[in-house]
Amino acid sequence: MTTYPGPATAPPASGGNEILRRDTLDPLTSYAHAYATDGTVHLNGNSLGPPRADLIGELDRVVRGQWPRSQVQAWFRDGWLDLPRTIGDKLAPLLGAAPGQVVVAGETTSTTLFNALVAACRLRADRPVVLVEAASFPTDLYLAASVVRLLGRELVVESAEGFDSFLHTHGARVAVAVASPVDFRTGERREIGPTTARCHAAGAIALWDLSHASGVLPVDLDPSEVDLAIGCGYKYLGGGPGAPAFLYVAARLQPEVDFPLSGWHGHARPFAMAPAFEPAPGIDRGRTGTPPLLSLVALNHALDPLLEVGIDALYRRSRELAGSFLDCLGARRPDLLDRLVSPRDAERRGGHLALRIPGAERIEEELRGRGVLVDSRPPDLIRFAFAPLYVTHVQVQRAVGELCQVVGETP
Repeated sequence: MTTYPGPATAPPASGGNEILRRDTLDPLTSYAHAYATDGTVHLNGNSLGPPRADLIGELDRVVRGQWPRSQVQAWFRDGWLDLPRTIGDKLAPLLGAAPGQVVVAGETTSTTLFNALVAACRLRADRPVVLVEAASFPTDLYLAASVVRLLGRELVVESAEGFDSFLHTHGARVAVAVASPVDFRTGERREIGPTTARCHAAGAIALWDLSHASGVLPVDLDPSEVDLAIGCGYKYLGGGPGAPAFLYVAARLQPEVDFPLSGWHGHARPFAMAPAFEPAPGIDRGRTGTPPLLSLVALNHALDPLLEVGIDALYRRSRELAGSFLDCLGARRPDLLDRLVSPRDAERRGGHLALRIPGAERIEEELRGRGVLVDSRPPDLIRFAFAPLYVTHVQVQRAVGELCQVVGETP
């Protein structure tokens, strides 16, 4: 187990080095040493972050220890078979959910969203409309369009304001409303509680894509009475490339939810090999096929420090890192700060900021060469994500300095 040092005693802020002081005062700064960053500043954690440095040891424990010793019996002897539910219950506190409502079945984010979206439509079989925000992540739009073709439903795509208006005026026609708490481009937030309440007032199912929020933003699924939610494991959760997605199903819906992907691991008695599908009780009915063990091990390992810190402290740290970015940018290049498209108010955004700068893709490449990883989104957005445990205030200051130089060199 990795151990993390406590907070250092804060020295005076000599030379006005407020940024260094912020790192020194915050005990979460010490966590950064436990990640394999190779000296690079990782500000693209909303796409993929670095692993914990001891991940290889954890994988080695399974590959060298459990697998050769137990072979197929490891599914039972070493708890492999239970990992989808075990990790789901482990993840639940970061999502504001009670145990028994989250499963990591081993599927991709796209597959998990498809499964949830069809199930949501089946819960409201008498309603024709699937409602989605126009600014949703492309996968959400693509899958929603596919599902309505498959089921003979109607797709309605609206702006953020139009989404709420449609629920108010045409909500009786809406089977499911799909939304995200964080705009993947700008970082602007959509409040989960009020939006879910609007869905329920209209009698619609609320389905949330938490991919850009889980692990960095409190989402409070149970208090908000969310129906269904999905999210990926490779962004702020740090589960690694292609980490499996999670599925949340509120306990009140589990007896009636009907998933289209009815694989044998979602069966009530999977090893009975029965010819007819009988859904498992509870959240296990959201499982499908044999889970990808090593991916689950990596995700399980990534969650430990996040749970140790807790979602409120993670959110606080991310906001403060973003604040340092804005402070440094405003002091050095106020003209670039004027290009901010994210909300200035920290309460109205998630874990990343976005600047609108021409030549964004080229600037991303230039920064990569300088040891600062960000990502761009067409046509001209550069995103800076502030994952709370492996990014420091000093690194943020360095990133701003490199950005100012690169933009200054841009013709």
